[in-house]
Amino acid sequence: MMGTGTFAEPTFEALLGGRYPVVGLVTQPDRESGEARGSTRQTGRGMKALAVERGVAVLQPEKINTPEGVAGLQALQPDLLVVAAYGQILSNEVLSVPRLGGINVHASLLPKYRGAAPVAWAVYHGETETGVTIIRMTTGLDAGDMLAQEKLPIGPDETAGELEARLAPLGEKLAMHVIDHLAAGPVTGEKQDKDRVTKAPKLKKENGLIDWTRPAPAVCNQVRAMQPWPTAYTWWHREGKPPVRLMITRCQAHPEESTSGARPGSCLARPGGAVLGIAGGQGVVEILGLQPSGKRRMEVGEFLRGHAVGVGDWFGAENE
Repeated sequence: MMGTGTFAEPTFEALLGGRYPVVGLVTQPDRESGEARGSTRQTGRGMKALAVERGVAVLQPEKINTPEGVAGLQALQPDLLVVAAYGQILSNEVLSVPRLGGINVHASLLPKYRGAAPVAWAVYHGETETGVTIIRMTTGLDAGDMLAQEKLPIGPDETAGELEARLAPLGEKLAMHVIDHLAAGPVTGEKQDKDRVTKAPKLKKENGLIDWTRPAPAVCNQVRAMQPWPTAYTWWHREGKPPVRLMITRCQAHPEESTSGARPGSCLARPGGAVLGIAGGQGVVEILGLQPSGKRRMEVGEFLRGHAVGVGDWFGAENE
């Protein structure tokens, strides 16, 4: 098994409890978890901890494609590589070590969302369904033949982290199904349609900066997509005062609501007083949860009790 994080854990646990001997785990070197590490990958119990519990050998090379990494893998003499969210592209030398090659558990409906962050980008683009695809591994980025695929609906308020947690057991089920078939004999896969390929590159901190010129539903999709990392953020501007960085953790879109010509990012007066509405490029974004820089997460009502947000204030980039 090659993998890191909670998406890979159910597949690894199924392998450990199944009828095929697991000769080793290849996982990323020990690092800080979560936001401190700057990664979308959630850590859960930890792949290394699961392996140690069962007495399975653990390899943690910085780069698996080096001669040392390949030699470590060869020493395990695997028949098959099962890869899930490992975080490195595998070379021909690595893929040629096992006699059956490798399969990858990928959290998207390939050929859509090839890359490191398929769950986040599916949410970002407002997809209503995604899924898991098991592919035969090649040196191309998530380009191998599809051996199994299953769909899963995306909840309207679901964050990328919550969706990934629901996709993980589905990945385990499909992976074990494919492994059983590979054990029984050759398996023919389905070619991916190159005309339908879309990319899902690794997230960067700047992907969290909210563009208020986008329609309100698109802004809320971004807020959901950027959790658990990097978290959507904006800057609160007030006349005569320095901007304040705010992370937006929950919001609701009102695409039908008029902004009366207000510029995108403007704070709007809304019924109820304790409701924070922001003009989008189309419609209004109602902020429900946020986190001021250096503070804990809080509901919007608690924030407004301690901070006077007024009409005329605006949200945007730091130097806007």
